[in-house]
Amino acid sequence: MQELIYNYGIQLVLLIFLLITFLQSGLDKILDFKGNVSFLQGHFKGTFLAKNISFFVGLLAVLELIIAVLIIIGIGEIYTQQTTFYGFLAAFLSAGVLLILLFGQRIAKDYEGARTITVYLIATVMAMYFLKA
Repeated sequence: MQELIYNYGIQLVLLIFLLITFLQSGLDKILDFKGNVSFLQGHFKGTFLAKNISFFVGLLAVLELIIAVLIIIGIGEIYTQQTTFYGFLAAFLSAGVLLILLFGQRIAKDYEGARTITVYLIATVMAMYFLKA
């Protein structure tokens, strides 16, 4: 166990960070779907994204939960096989979702929100770097 943590500690910490981020976000979108849609309709009012907010919230929730499952599998993979394929795949998909969210924040002209997403993106790129085979 000590060797596993020594060899994969950075990867595990980054995967747990991403798991907390995407599991909470995906569950929040599902458990408070109407609230999220209502908030985002106001946030994107006047943009070409405003018409399809319900679809985008549902899509993002599904993607975030898929990522969370892949992260859980990836953590298990590290413990059982000392490999990182699923963790890397989860981090790669996380980067894609974060880029989508960054695009949305820029369209909404929410530059502070975009800056926040950038912090998550940096951690995600670090995860990709440390999880690459």
